[in-house]
Amino acid sequence: MTPTPRGRGAVSRAFSFFSSRKQQPYIPSVKAYVQPPGQPVWSGRSYLKFAEEAYRRNVVAYRAIGMIARGAGSVPVVAFERLADGTKRPVNLPLLRQLLTQPNPALSGQQFFENLYSYRLIGGNAYVQSVGPFGEVPRELHLLRPDRVQIIAGAGGMPAAYRYKVEGEERDYPVDRLTGASRILHLKDFHPSQDWYGLSPVEAAAYSIDQHNQAAAWNQALLQNGARPSGALVVKLEGGAALSEDQFTRLKQQIDEQFSGPDNAGRPMLLEGGLDWREMSLSPKDMDFIQAKHSAARDIALAFGVPPQLLGIPGDNTYSNLAEARLALWEQTILPLVQSTLNAMEVWLGRQFGLALEL
Repeated sequence: MTPTPRGRGAVSRAFSFFSSRKQQPYIPSVKAYVQPPGQPVWSGRSYLKFAEEAYRRNVVAYRAIGMIARGAGSVPVVAFERLADGTKRPVNLPLLRQLLTQPNPALSGQQFFENLYSYRLIGGNAYVQSVGPFGEVPRELHLLRPDRVQIIAGAGGMPAAYRYKVEGEERDYPVDRLTGASRILHLKDFHPSQDWYGLSPVEAAAYSIDQHNQAAAWNQALLQNGARPSGALVVKLEGGAALSEDQFTRLKQQIDEQFSGPDNAGRPMLLEGGLDWREMSLSPKDMDFIQAKHSAARDIALAFGVPPQLLGIPGDNTYSNLAEARLALWEQTILPLVQSTLNAMEVWLGRQFGLALEL
């Protein structure tokens, strides 16, 4: 056998599955699917919710995602062509090398892959679109925001198309039923109960992220209320009478305006006749506030595969030093993520360029 021919004509022929090639009858191996073929399927959990609660509001998840994505994005990507005799050689296609170093005018190769890994870590899914003249090799690669992509269910476990919706406009990108070829590459993590979408580490850590966010909100509220637990204002009136509605409203307003917030911290309270202030016995120590927050932070780090000591979380000494922790991060988290991503991309790009590609 001879090496795969190269050149524009050969590449165009290899890319002919996007044009007029006839398809053979297709018999799905799996016939039972909850979603009927041809119907749009939305992801079960909200990507926007994950992005807001984890990436924008939670410092531990933000740092873990950034550490993994920046590390993985810094890995240089080199393209080789596998030959028929089992050897390989560097790819001599300037356009393909350009796609890896400058996928599009807005992003460098490192920025492109960093954003791709961030999308995948936040939502469990990432989508890459190849752009170029119809029937020819791609000229640019673009990332599609996961919440804007909808999968059109197909028969036998193969998507029929990917639908991209933005600002009221939508466009479908079909998927070849025989080969799975498409202008869209869908990268996803394993999900045990979802046919079409991946499972995000954020979803696995959702309870811990909520606990950590609530602890931060509780701490903020505590500071705004003078950094002390609240107390009870007891009313003692003759005959056991109760405050009128107007009296209650005036008293509540006076407390909110004169004795709440950081500006009023430590201000003495002047009580009228019949009023008595009783301090509540609740304290951060009683609630084990700090320990609960650190425990939630460790669970978040565990879900993303980042050693807690790299995130500055105390109480975890799994590794004897930071060098061992960094090595574990690369060996157990970053490199497997890079490898799975490049394996999918080499098949997808190799099909479009007509090469047995290895990244």
